[in-house]
Amino acid sequence: MSHLPKLFFTALVFLIATLAQAAGLDAISSGDAAAGVKAALTKGADYAVSSLGKDNGFLGNSRVRIPLPGYLAKAESALRMFGMGKQADQLVDTMNHAAENAVAEARPILGESIKKMTIQDAKAILTGGEDSVTQYFKRTSSDQLTARFMPIVKAETRKLDLAEQYNKLAGKAASAGLVDKKSADLDSYVTQKAMDGLFLMIAEEEKKIRSNPLAAGSELLKSVFGAI
Repeated sequence: MSHLPKLFFTALVFLIATLAQAAGLDAISSGDAAAGVKAALTKGADYAVSSLGKDNGFLGNSRVRIPLPGYLAKAESALRMFGMGKQADQLVDTMNHAAENAVAEARPILGESIKKMTIQDAKAILTGGEDSVTQYFKRTSSDQLTARFMPIVKAETRKLDLAEQYNKLAGKAASAGLVDKKSADLDSYVTQKAMDGLFLMIAEEEKKIRSNPLAAGSELLKSVFGAI
């Protein structure tokens, strides 16, 4: 019985916090709430594309830099021992520059996702988890981003003989169960890594907005995300 007052107090605090949050959101019109979410989506998209869709955007950022895929990463020391270090470095450079070129083309696709956002989507984003902006983009744009990124990535990786060699060797290894099928195709690997990096940077900006809406630089963002 001694634990009951403590449990009751904890539940009461949670209820009060929930009611306060609801009251804050209720004070904002649906139109303003949707506009605030769109502003957050736009800010996250612009930040991610501007950060990554430039020279060394991936290569110079340790959080998103794309490493050698699959067993090539494990065999990197052997590659260098046999005089293939230059080719390995070229592959890493090419993969990362391909990702940079691909992400530079992401803005219209992300913009289309923002335009298609409904009031229901906005409510789900506001009341969802801390990464609900990022998850919305993943859900509404991943297929389109893959279709846009893949040809750009292929155009870059096609320039290197090592990329073709990797695809042949990795394909055989994947069929034998030695490597993950997702890493068996170099273009798919780079395309996925490019999207992973894009969504990571969107998540980073979303976290900033949610943790400190006053510093978001927009009165609309302040009022909407400050009420959460």
